[in-house]
Amino acid sequence: MSSDVPLPRQAAPRTGHRAARRRRPRIGVTTSRRSGWRIFPLVALNLWLAGGRGVRWDTARPADIADVDGLIVGGGDDISPDLYGGQLVATARLDPDRDALERRLVLAALAAGKPVLGICRGAQMLNVALGGSLHQDAYAEFPDSRFRRTILPRKTVQVIPDSLLARVAGTARMRVNALHTQAVDRLGPDLRVAARDEGGMIQAIERSVDPFALGVQWHPEHLFYARRHRALFAALVLAAQAGRDRDQIAGVRAEAVAPDTA
Repeated sequence: MSSDVPLPRQAAPRTGHRAARRRRPRIGVTTSRRSGWRIFPLVALNLWLAGGRGVRWDTARPADIADVDGLIVGGGDDISPDLYGGQLVATARLDPDRDALERRLVLAALAAGKPVLGICRGAQMLNVALGGSLHQDAYAEFPDSRFRRTILPRKTVQVIPDSLLARVAGTARMRVNALHTQAVDRLGPDLRVAARDEGGMIQAIERSVDPFALGVQWHPEHLFYARRHRALFAALVLAAQAGRDRDQIAGVRAEAVAPDTA
């Protein structure tokens, strides 16, 4: 992956092709059909503050990665162990239709070179879609990782130096919230750990090759008042904008060299 995170550019007059490039990048946001009505507005707010525009997707709505510039896989139910060869636990609440939708979208986004941000379940789906596995009862595996089920930032994670997450949000310890009971176990290909909590549980992962792909186990959408958490959405939007600019420039060049058949 490139070591540089895109930085905001100076505003320019919105005319012609330049105006098209400056439109807010569209970001597909996957949600649960049950709880999306209350979760999506928070994610959309964070995207708007970062210069993007959220488009809500669930299993009842058409979802095509070609229609957006980036993807957020949101939080929600547990991921079926059928996707990674695990054993079902009695406390799991599953949504296989959503599993299939999000796995397809993650793979399509990465194949199309479009950035991905995974939030809680979304971080786990990023890993599973790329061939990794999960701890289904994470706190049994990591007893020193204290379970603090709250949207308030009561948990501490250590960011791995020289990671994409460190370039986006800094290397200092981060205060985060925690609503999850599952966590990343075996990493999928081209993924690496970006943060762990005090008990050693993985709390963030990222892709080591392009395009931008970052998954955090916490819920930054609830922490929009904190600069470091807003930075996650800003990095996604900037990566989406940069990708769209590259595609548009490539399209203009292709038109310029195409033979004139008129």
